[in-house]
Amino acid sequence: MAATSVARATSGVLLLADISGYTGFLQAVATAHRDDPMMFENVPEGYSLVSTLLDGIIERLVPPMTLSKLEGDAVFAFADDADEVPRGAGMLTCLAGCYTAFRAQLDASERARTCDCGACSRGAGLDLKFIVHTGTYVVQSIGGGRELVGPQVVMAHRLLKNQGVEAVGQDGYALFTDAAISSLGIPDSGSVAMTETYEHYPPIDVRVFPMH
Repeated sequence: MAATSVARATSGVLLLADISGYTGFLQAVATAHRDDPMMFENVPEGYSLVSTLLDGIIERLVPPMTLSKLEGDAVFAFADDADEVPRGAGMLTCLAGCYTAFRAQLDASERARTCDCGACSRGAGLDLKFIVHTGTYVVQSIGGGRELVGPQVVMAHRLLKNQGVEAVGQDGYALFTDAAISSLGIPDSGSVAMTETYEHYPPIDVRVFPMH
């Protein structure tokens, strides 16, 4: 009988890098190219663009973070308290570097784009947001992979739906919970303070940093 893996509880950083506009973009690409006679042999450029962007995000964040998994349009990564993750302004610099590389990849892909349909051209309008939270989580082995579970993991994902765009006036931003601000020593200059509320959780205070 195979040995049963033991789940372990730890605390650390939970980070989501989410591509804004992803769902609408891919739906538009699929609709625009659904009647292409060679659809399955020649995959529309829009699909490869998203793969390239996700690869670039991972290259910038892993390390110092550990990749948990891809979640469609988002990269979910974590680091426990013993890991050497950037702190203070270093964390903001790390995210800014990832964001700059993301925008550069978008620009390069737009210059190289050969499909002139309106759907594929919408790729230039994609953007990137980050959610950074800290707290306790449990790492479990499920189906041969690692799965992070716990209330704080759920909270990090809930925070993907927030009022950050309204607060800073743009789709590209980094949202830090006050727990992450305190734990990582993040300077809050230039950020906007907000409070988000979700079912089954007390209100959570956050700060939003514009990335442009």
